[in-house]
Amino acid sequence: MVRRKSRSETKMKTALRLSSFTRQLHSRSPPRAAAFNQILTSLAKAKRFPAAISLCAQTESRGDVIPCHVTLTILINCFCHVGKVALAFSVFGKFLKRGLPYDAVTLNSLIKGLCLDGAVLSALKFYEEMAAEGFEFTEVTYGTLINGLCDVGKTEAAIRLLRMIQACVVNVKPNVIMYSRVIEGLCKEELVNEACEWYYEMVANNVEPNVFTYRPLVRALCVAGRLDEAIGMVEGMVWKGVYIDVYVFSVLIDALCKKGMVVEAREVFDEMIKRGCEVNVVVCSALMAGYCSKNEVDEARRLFDAVVRWPDVWSYNVLMNGYCKVRRLDDAMKLLNEMCVKGVVPNVVTYNLLVDGFCKCGMVAYAWRVVKAMCESGVAPDAATHSILLDGLSKTQRLDMAVVMFNQLLKRGVELDVWSYSILIDGCCKNQRIGEAMNFLKEMHFRNLVPHIVTYTALINGLCKSGRLLSAWRLLNELHDNGPPPDIIAYSTLLIALCKSERLDQAIFLFNQMIRRGLAPDVWSYTILINGLCKSERIDEAVKLFKEMHLKNLVPDSITYLCLVDGLCRSGRISYVWQLLNEIHGNAPPPDVVNYIDTLCTDMHLHSKCLASAYC
Repeated sequence: MVRRKSRSETKMKTALRLSSFTRQLHSRSPPRAAAFNQILTSLAKAKRFPAAISLCAQTESRGDVIPCHVTLTILINCFCHVGKVALAFSVFGKFLKRGLPYDAVTLNSLIKGLCLDGAVLSALKFYEEMAAEGFEFTEVTYGTLINGLCDVGKTEAAIRLLRMIQACVVNVKPNVIMYSRVIEGLCKEELVNEACEWYYEMVANNVEPNVFTYRPLVRALCVAGRLDEAIGMVEGMVWKGVYIDVYVFSVLIDALCKKGMVVEAREVFDEMIKRGCEVNVVVCSALMAGYCSKNEVDEARRLFDAVVRWPDVWSYNVLMNGYCKVRRLDDAMKLLNEMCVKGVVPNVVTYNLLVDGFCKCGMVAYAWRVVKAMCESGVAPDAATHSILLDGLSKTQRLDMAVVMFNQLLKRGVELDVWSYSILIDGCCKNQRIGEAMNFLKEMHFRNLVPHIVTYTALINGLCKSGRLLSAWRLLNELHDNGPPPDIIAYSTLLIALCKSERLDQAIFLFNQMIRRGLAPDVWSYTILINGLCKSERIDEAVKLFKEMHLKNLVPDSITYLCLVDGLCRSGRISYVWQLLNEIHGNAPPPDVVNYIDTLCTDMHLHSKCLASAYC
């Protein structure tokens, strides 16, 4: 078995060659060009580019060695690697001036240098100029250009170049690197279907994909929610015998966990270990986050203790989030102490998770203690910290304290964001302090902060609760012309208020206005209006809306059914319930609705007959 040379051995050998060459420079017999090129090559391979450039300058100034085309090519390569492409081209000028031969290696170095410098279009232009002179380029040239184009987001240009290679270049065929870079570029642009087409073309052309081909594909499919296809792609890797690295495993585990498939994610994790893949903190954190999303924090902790050798702040934050989510704040505080003992420095996210946990439990005083400890440790609270505290005060009926804190932060020059203002506006609206809420909105505009639709929805809700429905409607209309366009939630908020105040005609008008403005009502919007119509004994209109839902493929939920059933029963039309179900067969009501109807039906013969026909 041949032993590979270590990096230290290579460096030592290069140093010895350089020392020997320096002695020759000062001797009477100057070194030959071959020896000079050898030492330059050694320096370039060791990535000691400045040393190689300096050595060339010394020999050229002394006239000890006359540079040949090999010397100049090495010098071009060195200049390109240190980002001095202009000097590399000045060296290329010496080729032209002296009539020295240059080859693909020389030109490839210049093209690569331009690409590394971000001047990919200049590299492409230089390639075109040299190709026009009849120079034949190699696979390396085209791979460099495609790589450079994809790096700067010009995937379409890379595709054109690849197609040109297929059609016009006889001595070059697209290889796995070219295909993989194009696929990666398409995946970055979220063109997943196109990326998959290139993958299938690649396989059809007998170019074997490698792990770098699969990496972006698996990730893009997972991000697009096409998990089954991503799993199929990984299974294809197994079938082809392609090495599956920790990146592919971590992407798949993360996607499975986000989909709630934690058991399947654990199976993939176990398979990864079985294959001898080195487990890192990233993949462990992904699986821990999956367990925490299912409130299985103890399982996440067991995984953390068993597998994570060198935990970082992010892996601890995953556990911190899990403990805070299930309100195990004592364990969360112990975790903070453990971090400090193990030398892992908590960051602003760590402290914000704790502050949020205490605030959600109504323990705002404890949250303030965490903020104090945060400041003492040298971590400055950010906008999220302030928003969490403001929200905690507002939700524990301490709105005045929240306003005082808000004003103090402003006096201290703290930059407060849209969410800080939105929290206070929502708090003021819920306490029917609409004037203060409107003042905060004006202040947002003064500070050039663009309110979110959530901000306006809170205002609309506040105006509705204070009986100012006309003002709420006016604000909703203004948003279409000047502001973030209203969403379904904003419309539904006003719709609820109109139905509660028995302004059904206005509610229907608003519902239709929403549709005219391009917003498709959801199940909740229909349910609000159906409930309002039923309570006003406008049953036929409610039934019409109910049928309309089915025509639009909206599946009513239990609340929709119960609202309509109650309305029909109060109007003495209980038998019509089953007739209605016969008309819309194919979408059976939830079991709790069937049980509810059953208790209302006194005529069991009618019930069983209609029930049987409804589900035929």
